[in-house]
Amino acid sequence: MINSRRSTTVLTGLVVAFALLGPAPAVADEPTPTEPAPSEPPRVELVLDVSGSMRARDIDGRSRISVAQQAFNEVVDALPEVTQLGIRVLGATYQGEDKKVGCRDTQQIVPVGPVDRGQAKAAVATLRPTGFTPVGLALREAAKDLGTGATTRRIVLITDGEDTCAPPDPCQVARELAAQGTRLVVDTLGLAPDEKVRRQLLCIAGATGGTYTAAQSTEELTGRIKQLVERAGETYTRTPTVVGGATACDGAPMLASGVYTDRETFSEHRWYRVAVRPGQELRASVSVALDRPVNRDYGVLLRAVAPDGRELVRGADAGSGRADVVSAGLRWSDDDDSEDDDDGDNSDDSSDGDASAAAQQPRMVCIVVSNSFAPRPGTGVTPGMPIELTVDVVAASPTPRGPDLGRGWMLLALLTVAGLLTGLLTGLLTRWWVATWREK
Repeated sequence: MINSRRSTTVLTGLVVAFALLGPAPAVADEPTPTEPAPSEPPRVELVLDVSGSMRARDIDGRSRISVAQQAFNEVVDALPEVTQLGIRVLGATYQGEDKKVGCRDTQQIVPVGPVDRGQAKAAVATLRPTGFTPVGLALREAAKDLGTGATTRRIVLITDGEDTCAPPDPCQVARELAAQGTRLVVDTLGLAPDEKVRRQLLCIAGATGGTYTAAQSTEELTGRIKQLVERAGETYTRTPTVVGGATACDGAPMLASGVYTDRETFSEHRWYRVAVRPGQELRASVSVALDRPVNRDYGVLLRAVAPDGRELVRGADAGSGRADVVSAGLRWSDDDDSEDDDDGDNSDDSSDGDASAAAQQPRMVCIVVSNSFAPRPGTGVTPGMPIELTVDVVAASPTPRGPDLGRGWMLLALLTVAGLLTGLLTGLLTRWWVATWREK
């Protein structure tokens, strides 16, 4: 009994000792940057080809138009409440042979705005493949439907064939819309495995910073349209700036804080430069759109590199293989430029002034975007995959440095004491349990 009381007393003392040590210091939560909410709801218009070729029954044994109608119904049902959606068709009403008349055949069957789901699905259900394919004219009219605004608007074009009514050439129309600075992005989906159609749709998407995808099944079409409609909600208050990355740090374009768009071919490295001053932090992220079939084994790497080739930090690949976009991000700040040697030597004030001025000079940091994409057989490799690069240079975060073994002996001593106490506690508990068991 005496041994039991003595053990209990020792255990109580150990518990008190641990309590006096206090909990481990918590790491301060990093501040989360907040983006200003868009001043207007996201707007997107679906443009559907209803020309005669949409009667072909080559998608899962069903006609192309029936697959598109099912996809539209599912998209309308899953539409976010805040998104304003419109639907425009082309080649849907004129059944004659007069090309001049047929090439004006485009109508908006659902106006851009909050969607009445029943009305939208009813309008799509009545569509029957009919006439010509005036893609260029439909894109111009869709841009008018969406209007202007401060945030990016999207057109999603679904077609199985190339434009049969040029002029206007749809690729030229896309270039004109991009040149107007209308904050308009056109994403294209091809329903027929035709190389000429693929090139035209790639050109339309590339001119506006959009993506191209070939949809060969009901699931692919439905999933892709849903992704694009959801992406319309991720709008920007300014249009991404087109920039061309270099093949090395020397001669790479200088970037300020902002959003940029570029294209990168398979397994390529593209370089950019950013000036970072002492006390500032570089934050960068990149997204690569999967606008064509690629092998599943891939990744995206974002690095910050010094001009002499030393790697400063690298970001983590955030892709899962099932999304239409693969992303990576990084943060870096120069935290070694403020440490001065205080040795009491003030013999040369001018040299101290020069050193202080040099310490305030911005440091050049190279950003490298790399990918390990590999195309599937038959997939075109040009133009490159669309990438979107976001750069921000802000005041360095005041997050305190956590202690580690390389910085001092305090943590090592604390770990040693904790190990000894743990061993002692385990031994005392074992002796107490044995003593209690023997008494019984």
